[in-house]
Amino acid sequence: MRHLVWLLTLAMAVMFGAGPAHATDTAICYNCPPEWADWGTQLKTIERELGIHIPQDNKNSGQSLSQLIAEKNNPVADVVYYGVSFGIEAKKKGVVAPYKPAHWDAIPKGLKDPDGFWFAIHSGTIGFFVNKDALEGKPVPRSWNDLLDPRYKGMIGYLDPTSAFVGYASVCAANKAMGGTLENFAPGLAFMKKLQANEPIVPKQTSYARVLSGEIPILLDYDFNAYRAKYKDKANVEFVIPQEGTIIVPYVMSLVKNAPHPELAKKILDFVMSDKGQAVWANAYLKPVRPSAMSKEVAAKFLPESEYARATPIDYAKMGAVQAAFRDRFRAEVQ
Repeated sequence: MRHLVWLLTLAMAVMFGAGPAHATDTAICYNCPPEWADWGTQLKTIERELGIHIPQDNKNSGQSLSQLIAEKNNPVADVVYYGVSFGIEAKKKGVVAPYKPAHWDAIPKGLKDPDGFWFAIHSGTIGFFVNKDALEGKPVPRSWNDLLDPRYKGMIGYLDPTSAFVGYASVCAANKAMGGTLENFAPGLAFMKKLQANEPIVPKQTSYARVLSGEIPILLDYDFNAYRAKYKDKANVEFVIPQEGTIIVPYVMSLVKNAPHPELAKKILDFVMSDKGQAVWANAYLKPVRPSAMSKEVAAKFLPESEYARATPIDYAKMGAVQAAFRDRFRAEVQ
């Protein structure tokens, strides 16, 4: 009897377009947490548009690369999203494969590996994501040096720069603002050491919710998270591009080498570069690598370009090349 019921159920599923005959495909993306860069919306859009289900994944860039290396002989992931220096390192480690997605020619030179081992999908600008209510009447900091003021003790956070890419990018930004270079991290490390006096909060994972709750009133983070908090979650927050300057950082994606589902992976990578995929990033207040996807209404919610003039690109290949040495120095001199 049970067998008969199962056969009837299967027959109805086939007849009405459900069940095994139309099962949703599943692919794995490392480092696509729903709260970060509005991956939540992107994952839903991909499932709706392509019929590909991608489970949420809360790894950060460093954890994703470590996992890819550990699984090199038996890959689990199909695609990976990470900070650009991790994409460069992933190519060196031989864990990603070349693929040139749709609209490849629209990606500016310098924001893609020439052979397609990684390519930018959007960028962010490092600054201060500030919950003004949580400052309890204190002024919004306007410069890197403001963060050293004792009045902000216990109020400042940054992601662990030895693991999370946004943390590493934040220290690179501070270093550049303090007069350092990618060959000379001394000014940035000295600044971060001084910052220890204010007892910063240093989580390893994305901390968007902790800023909204007021647990971390000032977070070194990207502009897109602050804009999302302000315009989507209606929080009393502000994004500050520090007076001494900062950096722009692209986030990139790659096809995993010997991915279990390479055709699904390529469809995903094509989609995030399509008009619809790029519009998701723009609507989440990220600057898409294809600016045409950003509407005038969304662009108006960003700080004016006169503010962004203080945000500049850097040599991302060099940034990746010196990351391991930086990590060792940070652990020895700051942590």
